[in-house]
Amino acid sequence: MSSAIPLNVGIARSAGSGSVDADGGKRVLLAEPRGYCAGVDRAVETVEKALEKHGAPIYVRKEIVHNRHVVDTLREQGVIFVDETDQVPEGALVVFSAHGVSPAVHESAASRNLRTIDATCPLVTKVHQEAKRFARDDYDILLIGHEGHEEVEGTAGEAPEHVQLVDGPDAVDRVTVRDESKVIWLSQTTLSVDETMETVQRLRQRFPTLQDPPSDDICYATSNRQVAVKAMAPECDLVIVVGSRNSSNSVRLVEVALGAGAKAAYLVDFAREVDLAWLDGVRTIGVTSGASVPDILVRGVLDLLAEHGFEDVQPVTTANETLVFALPRELRTSRR
Repeated sequence: MSSAIPLNVGIARSAGSGSVDADGGKRVLLAEPRGYCAGVDRAVETVEKALEKHGAPIYVRKEIVHNRHVVDTLREQGVIFVDETDQVPEGALVVFSAHGVSPAVHESAASRNLRTIDATCPLVTKVHQEAKRFARDDYDILLIGHEGHEEVEGTAGEAPEHVQLVDGPDAVDRVTVRDESKVIWLSQTTLSVDETMETVQRLRQRFPTLQDPPSDDICYATSNRQVAVKAMAPECDLVIVVGSRNSSNSVRLVEVALGAGAKAAYLVDFAREVDLAWLDGVRTIGVTSGASVPDILVRGVLDLLAEHGFEDVQPVTTANETLVFALPRELRTSRR
């Protein structure tokens, strides 16, 4: 879960001010990678393919991903979003969101004879499997995450008798365990890497034999987007993060930008939400987006900035992402 930043990230630095390019003009630093991760791409395509195969309406439990534009677009195409499976007509088709669900949700769907397609991100499924494995071995599982987040509810539901939620460093003092030699931490996949490791450090001060998960739980995309923001933030008078307020990884990017040295940082869903007063006196603007954000929304922000003199766009590339996840088996094209 390294937060090391490559030195060569393509930022043109001037000898004078850290926030003005060599020509003294306005510029945009555009984070790469940004936007859709493999899990989000798979989840959105799952719903689109289900619509093609089965026709509207298609039911989706919770938001398929945490992005207003994506949800509104799918709703216009005939998707009905519900909070629980008991809102789905018996025998209908329901898709489970990328954030995952607990066994109780699967049982509820089965009791109503619902046809289901599970669009849970495979990286979230990995954490579910870890929770089940360590519960079978009778560990106390300390799940670092945000209370009420769907992913946390799904993971905790795999082993409710063994899982305790630890919502940040300040929650560490309230943790109790049965046997300090059998304690492991897991985490929500979309957290701040730095805050998570601070929480782990404090947990380890209390429980020196605390075990780490078999592999990083914070997903590659969350980590990569935070690294890119850290690389450009010290150069930025302003960072604009495109993403929805219920998107944990998007909210974390604002926090990471401020923590890494940006003078200001804001979260917007759409270009129209950019307050032009933010641009006063600004020379360097960083732009990025959360892992559930289609790039068309970023392009809208770049177009707006260009209209106000920020036409010079410089990429800040800290990683290249090539991972692709297969669709759920119900939607895969059969081979002949």
